[in-house]
Amino acid sequence: MASKPAKRKSIHATKLNFRPTMSDVNVEFKGTKPTSEPTSIKEIFVLMVLYLCKKSLFFDTNLKVALYLACLFLVSLIADVATIPRIYLSRSDNIFNKYFVKFAWGWNLLLLMPFVIFTSYIYCCGQLKRILQHHMPRLIIATLFWYFWTNLFNYIEASFGRCQFKQFSSKESCLKQGHIWNGFDTSGHSFILIYGSLILIEETRCMVNWDSIKEYLRLEDHNRATRETEQSTNPLRHLSPEEFKTLQFNYEKYTPYIRSLFIIITLFQVMWDVMLICTMLYYHVMIEKFLGGSIAILTWFFTYRVWYVNPNLLPKLPGEGVFKYIKKVVEKPVIGAQRRRTGSIVNGNSGPMFMGRPIYTTQGGGSGEDESAGGSR
Repeated sequence: MASKPAKRKSIHATKLNFRPTMSDVNVEFKGTKPTSEPTSIKEIFVLMVLYLCKKSLFFDTNLKVALYLACLFLVSLIADVATIPRIYLSRSDNIFNKYFVKFAWGWNLLLLMPFVIFTSYIYCCGQLKRILQHHMPRLIIATLFWYFWTNLFNYIEASFGRCQFKQFSSKESCLKQGHIWNGFDTSGHSFILIYGSLILIEETRCMVNWDSIKEYLRLEDHNRATRETEQSTNPLRHLSPEEFKTLQFNYEKYTPYIRSLFIIITLFQVMWDVMLICTMLYYHVMIEKFLGGSIAILTWFFTYRVWYVNPNLLPKLPGEGVFKYIKKVVEKPVIGAQRRRTGSIVNGNSGPMFMGRPIYTTQGGGSGEDESAGGSR
């Protein structure tokens, strides 16, 4: 009797026929970096609004200051010698002047207090001492400057002016009788509208790269879960576990409120600029408006460009906390080369570009790192 032929061994009868378990292989698996969650239509709309707000608020501040001074001089001078048609905003009892400009500093504080508290609470990882020492004093200092200058303006007008009728020696008695007090009335409106606008702009600068914190949190959470921290450049890598969890919770909880406040602040800043134009056209004389605006700009420059940038002094600038998330772009000087236009699709011999970055990592035998090291424009 012939024996049965042996079964042919399947070429697929290997361990690849099934998913291996941890008991089968002793291999440590490391997951890939997680992808970001899909963006909803609502989120896209919010990001578009925030983008427009940032474009409005973070317009080149130096250029904006120059425009303030130029308009205070030229527009006010034209308004002094020409007849400007009267409109609703030229009336001192218009709704914007009556309920907003007259209480401008109160509105600024009402918006900035919660904004500074929420944002600093996030990038300071809940450290109340750092918040109270490094960030809240900025609003107190700004309020003190506002109080000092506005009272000085009123004192100068009351002390060095005179009534149209000589029998009234004080401003209060002169105005009480319905007469005109002639004095040098430094424009408090020009001061408060320009100073208030610049304060709103500076205090909201922490919103630059604010959304990048979410990305840092996502990547750092993955790195800590997989213990891949050796080559990490994440700015959150130095946070303690408690600080990291606090940052995660606070960012998710308070970011919607911060965004809402940021949008409202933008609307108020635009309103201050519109009311400033009305002040230039219809109130005070040129020298009074120019002086008030100049004092506002000098006060802003002293605090935010001289005082707060000093590393040895408190308080600090907005956005400076336990970690750094605001990227500062430093332009490298071009030596021995002719300056070329930026934004071109093709940048000389460096190959095709898109949004300022090379499309190919290697071009003409050189690496992308070598090209960027040659000097950016």
